[in-house]
Amino acid sequence: MDRLNDVTAFYNGGVNHCSGRNLAPNGCNLGLQYQCVEFVKRYYYEHLHHEMPDSFGHAREFFNAAVADGSRNPQRNLIQHVNGSHSRPRPDDLLVFGPSFWNAYGHVAIVAAVTDSKVEIVQQNPGPFTSSRESLPLSCINGLWSYDNERVLGWLCKEEPSKGL
Repeated sequence: MDRLNDVTAFYNGGVNHCSGRNLAPNGCNLGLQYQCVEFVKRYYYEHLHHEMPDSFGHAREFFNAAVADGSRNPQRNLIQHVNGSHSRPRPDDLLVFGPSFWNAYGHVAIVAAVTDSKVEIVQQNPGPFTSSRESLPLSCINGLWSYDNERVLGWLCKEEPSKGL
């Protein structure tokens, strides 16, 4: 369906469909093939050499509401930012969506590109009517970066962004 940094994103059919479990060569659980969670975990494992401590969970559970903006999310061993953060999203960030009427599990995607007004994401198994690549509006108001999408809970990154981004 798509590729980002030599990691393939697949289309799997419906939200509840899976083709078995995908394990990394070291036995790490990457998730149910080929759900959105499997893509972001496989992307982080293959491209960023990052293995998440908690290898289970639905997409919505990648965002931990108890973790403060800019703090480490222990389940993912990533820095978490709320939608409305002082930190600007960056390529390779993991974007977390809350549940919707059609998808109670939530959704996750990888940020491919960022401008001052939009973010392009790559996603696996986005559904029958959505592309693997999608642009989302982004704004910075009073120094707070936010997606103009009420389902976006926040984003996770491997390292804390440098000041001035």
